[in-house]
Amino acid sequence: MSTSTLPRDRDRDRDRADERASRVSPLLRRRTAWLVALLPLLVAAALIVGLGEGERERTSLDNLPEGYDSTLGTELRDALPEEDASVAVVLWTSDEGELPRDAAAELGRQAEALGAVPAGPTGPVTVAEDGTAAIAVVPVESTSATDNSDKVTELRATLEADRPDGVTSQVTGPAAVEADLAAVFEGADTNLLLVTAGVVALLLLITYRSPILWLIPLTVVGLADRLAAVLATQAMAVLDVAWDESTVGILSVLVFGAGTDYALLLISRYRDELRRHESRHVAMSVAVRRTAEAVLSSATTVVLGLLTLLLSVVPTTRGLGLACAIGIVIAAAFVLLVLPAALVLFGRWVFWPRVPHVGEPALVDTDSLWHKVGARVARRPMAFVTGTLVLLAVMAVGVFRIDTGLDQADQFLVEPEAISASERIGESFPAGVSDPAQVLTRDTPDEVLSAVEGVDGVGTAAISQEGDGIAQIDAVLTAEPSSDEAQDTVLAIREAVEPFDDTHVTGTEATAIDQGESAQRDRQLILPLILALVLGALLLLLRAVVAPVLLVATVLATYAASMGVSWWLFTGPLGFEALDSGVPLLAFLFLVALGVDYNIFLVTRAREEAAEHGSRQGMLRALTATGGVITSAGILLAAVFAVLGVLPLVVLAQLGTVICIGVLLDTLVVRTVLVPALALTLGDRFWWPRRVSA
Repeated sequence: MSTSTLPRDRDRDRDRADERASRVSPLLRRRTAWLVALLPLLVAAALIVGLGEGERERTSLDNLPEGYDSTLGTELRDALPEEDASVAVVLWTSDEGELPRDAAAELGRQAEALGAVPAGPTGPVTVAEDGTAAIAVVPVESTSATDNSDKVTELRATLEADRPDGVTSQVTGPAAVEADLAAVFEGADTNLLLVTAGVVALLLLITYRSPILWLIPLTVVGLADRLAAVLATQAMAVLDVAWDESTVGILSVLVFGAGTDYALLLISRYRDELRRHESRHVAMSVAVRRTAEAVLSSATTVVLGLLTLLLSVVPTTRGLGLACAIGIVIAAAFVLLVLPAALVLFGRWVFWPRVPHVGEPALVDTDSLWHKVGARVARRPMAFVTGTLVLLAVMAVGVFRIDTGLDQADQFLVEPEAISASERIGESFPAGVSDPAQVLTRDTPDEVLSAVEGVDGVGTAAISQEGDGIAQIDAVLTAEPSSDEAQDTVLAIREAVEPFDDTHVTGTEATAIDQGESAQRDRQLILPLILALVLGALLLLLRAVVAPVLLVATVLATYAASMGVSWWLFTGPLGFEALDSGVPLLAFLFLVALGVDYNIFLVTRAREEAAEHGSRQGMLRALTATGGVITSAGILLAAVFAVLGVLPLVVLAQLGTVICIGVLLDTLVVRTVLVPALALTLGDRFWWPRRVSA
C-alpha cells in the first residue's frame, strides 16, 4: 500500500466511526447517498421527458365564477347551434380625415368576401356619421383557443393585404381580444422560467460566493420545478380541473422561491455543522434533523393555505391552488431528501473559497451584523416595537383607498390591437358597438327583446342568433365601456328580464360585475380560513399561545402595509386606477403563508437555543444564526415574485409587486426587528403556556 493513501484511509476510518457514533441517517451514509441523490433526479428527468405537461381543452367557462348570471348566460350561448362561432369586429379608418369616397364599395366587397354578417340595407359595412371610420362584423368559427388565434391572425393578414390606399384596418371584438390575450402569452412561460432561474442563480452566487456550490441547489430545485409542472398539470387534466396560461408561470415562481428558501436554510445549518463534525455525512444528518421541522412546518402551512383556493367559485383559481400545493410538496421533498444526499457526494471543497473547518466558531457565536442588530434591539425593545408598528401603520393608510376591478383596456401591460381598435370605435360609433351586452334566453325572444329595448342606456338591441330553443339578443350600450354607467345599464337589463324564467345577461360588462362580486365572496370565505389554518399550524408547532397569535398579527400588519404602499405606487407613478379583483386574495394567501415561513425559521431556532441559554439569549442567538440566511431567502423570494412582471398581464405585475414589497418588509423589518423586540419585551411569556428556558 502506498504511504500517500494512508492519511486518506485514516480520514475515511474516522468518518465511518463518527457516522456510527452519531447515528447518521441511512439515506446519507457513504454507500447510499449517491443512490438517494441520483435515483430521484433520474426518475424526475424520465417523467418530465416521458409524460410532459398535461393538456386540457379550455372552455369559455374556465375563468367565470360558477353559478353567476354571466356564467349561466355563457352556458346558454355555448349551447347555440353556432357555438363554435365567436365575433370579430373589423375597423377601417382613414389615414387622413374622412374615408375616401370610393372606399365604401371596396370595403363592402372585402367584408362580403370575409363572410361579414349583414348590417342593414347598405350591406355588411356600417360607415360612421363623421365619415372617418367603418366597421363590419365577421363571425370567426373556431374549435379551440389556438384555432381562434390562427383565424384572427389570418383575418388581419387578409385585411392588410387587401385594404384600399389611405385606409388602415384593425380587428377587435371578443374573438380578437381572446386571440391577443393568447398572443401575449406566447413564449411567456419560457421567458419567465429563464428569468426566474437566472435571478435565483445570480442571488445564490452572491449568497455563497462560491463558483460551484450554487449549482447544486439550483439543479435540484430546477428539476423539482419541472417535475411539479408536469405532475400538477397531469393531475389537473385527469381530475378535469381548469388552469390557464398563468398557472404554470406562478407555479414556477413559487417552487423556485420556496424551494430555494428551504435550500438556503438547510445549507446554512450544514455549513455550521461542518464546523463541529469531521464527517460531512454526520454534519448533514444533524443539519437535516435540525431544519426538517421548520421546513415541514412551513411547507405544511403553505400547502394548507393554497388548498383553501379549492373553495373558490372560479375554476382556474381552484386549479392554481391545487397546482401550487403539489409544487410545494415536491419542492420540500426534493430539498429534504435529494439535496442533502447530493451535497454530501462532494467534499468540503464545494464551499470554496469559504471552506468551513472543524473548530471554527459557529455562526451563532460570531460578532456578525445580525448580532449587532439584536444587541441594539435588546437595549430598548419596547421602543422598537412602537417604532415599527407606527411605521407599518403609516404604510397601511392606503388600504382604506383601495378600489378593485380593472377595465378591459387596463389589463395588459402593452395595449394590444383589439383594445386600441375598440377605443377608436368608441370615437365614431356608439360606445358599446364593438362589444355589446348579450342576453341569452329560452323564453319568448320577442318578449325579452321588448324588455331589453325599454331599458334606459340601451342604444339598439336585436336578436342575433336562434336555435335549439335558445335566442341571443345583442344590446349595444350608449355608455362608455367599463364605466359605472355601463355597469348600471347591465344591472337595469337584468332587472328588466328578471320576470323571465331562463334568461341571463352576459358579455364583458356583466362578467366584470360578477367577477367583482365573486372575488368579494371568495375573500370573505377564504381569508379567515387561511388565518385560522396558519394560526392552528403555529399552535401545533410551537405548542404555545402567545407566540403564534403575535406572529400571525405581525404577518397581517405586513400584508396591510404592503397593500397600502402598493396602492400609492400603482395609482401614482404607475398610473393605474384600481387593483385587479383577484390581487387582494392571492396576495394575502402568498404573503401570509410564505411570510410566516421566516417567523417559523426564526422562532424554531429561538426555541432550540432557549432550552440551553434562556428565552432572551435564545432569541438573540437565533437572530444571529438565522439573520443572514433568512435575509438572503427573503430577498431571493421578493426578487422571484417581482419576475412575474415578465408576464404581460397587469394582474400578475400587481401581484408580484405586492408580494415583493411584503416579503421585503417581513424580512427586513418584521422578522429582524419587530418579532425579536416582542420576544425580548415579553421574555418567557412569549412562549406561554410552554416553558422553554433552561
